[in-house]
Amino acid sequence: MNQKVLIVDDEESIVTLLQYNIEKAGFKTDVAYTGTDGLHKATSQSFDLIVLDLMLPGLEGTEVCKQLRQKQIDTPILMLTAKDDEFDKVLGLELGADDYLTKPFSPKEVVARIKAILRRTGKRESEPEQSFIKVSELLIYPEQYEATIRDETLTFTRKEFELLLYLAKHKGKVLSRDQLLSAVWNYDFVGDTRIVDVHVSHLREKIEPDTKHPVYIKTIRGLGYKMEEPS
Repeated sequence: MNQKVLIVDDEESIVTLLQYNIEKAGFKTDVAYTGTDGLHKATSQSFDLIVLDLMLPGLEGTEVCKQLRQKQIDTPILMLTAKDDEFDKVLGLELGADDYLTKPFSPKEVVARIKAILRRTGKRESEPEQSFIKVSELLIYPEQYEATIRDETLTFTRKEFELLLYLAKHKGKVLSRDQLLSAVWNYDFVGDTRIVDVHVSHLREKIEPDTKHPVYIKTIRGLGYKMEEPS
């Protein structure tokens, strides 16, 4: 395994612990102790994943994440936070993080999350995708991680696109928030369905003609969401 992980955290003891366990799992690593250094390394080098602390001196993790996504760098990000606060979790995901863990955490869980993210984001040759999926004027291109609507190219975070693709593949079916968490995030998020709602809201802002009256992604009260062909 030649995959490389960048660890950005200002606590040396945590960096040492993470580096030891991530390398033990077969990954290469590089480290940064400030947000500024982490941003520089992430933009000047190629990494398969970034472990990014939320609270960093100078440039905070949320700003690092935001700037990376603005620069169209879609390297998966696992965000670490010492705050067990829903706002921080949702904010990190809104800015383009793929997953988060709250400190304290076990090194084994970090490695498991890294592997899960890389499985989700990696290309699977054994699962060939059709060239595109059409839902009315929305065209989704799975292999390119792209979508267009009325000939306008849309931009998504990786997780937004995976959610959109899953909804489109199950067009016409009602999908519960727990189903979406399991399918798109690949493991049990312990009922934190706010994550699904945030990502659906982002998708609607990009594909719906009127977000207050969605025609593509319908909310089925008490059940979940359903993608439909607009009538």
